[in-house]
Amino acid sequence: MKGRRAVTMTLAAAALASCGGGERQDAGERAGTYTVEVTEASFPAAQRLAQQAQMRIAVKNTGADALPDVAVTVNSFSRRSEQTGLSDAERPIWIVDRSPGGGTTALPDTWALAALAPGATRTFRWTLTPVEAGSFRVKYKVGAGLDDTTRTRGAKGAPSVAGTFAVRVGRRPSAARVDPETGAVERVKG
Repeated sequence: MKGRRAVTMTLAAAALASCGGGERQDAGERAGTYTVEVTEASFPAAQRLAQQAQMRIAVKNTGADALPDVAVTVNSFSRRSEQTGLSDAERPIWIVDRSPGGGTTALPDTWALAALAPGATRTFRWTLTPVEAGSFRVKYKVGAGLDDTTRTRGAKGAPSVAGTFAVRVGRRPSAARVDPETGAVERVKG
């Protein structure tokens, strides 16, 4: 019994040691200011509840140095509720069905897609489903890394690289049904 308890305690300690450990995502980022340009920014201005939409932001490195880690922060996929007693006051406006591949970071609402060589472009793609009707402003900002010592500036000298999408989500959802055999969502015409 003592041998099993020792093995169990050793395994538990090893499991705890592996949680949350490891190298920081911003390890090795070189401090500096990097020049970038958003070459494409699209998100449908008119959307419907429960109908997927794609948001795309393409970032080009227009400077002479490689960006340590091209990143985009989007701070408008949810809103803060004023209702008291909630365990989490953040309420989604859009559900993120698919985020930029391999771009998840430890920072909330920030995705990073690795180093970006001079002259290269990388495109961030999100597939989103609106779950709240209304008019919204989706704000994004491009970064050259995940730590506070890296900065971006626009190709024409702008102090930061950011943008906004104005979006209206209609109250009426698109007509659809779920195929009982496959589970696929099918659009209903009419």
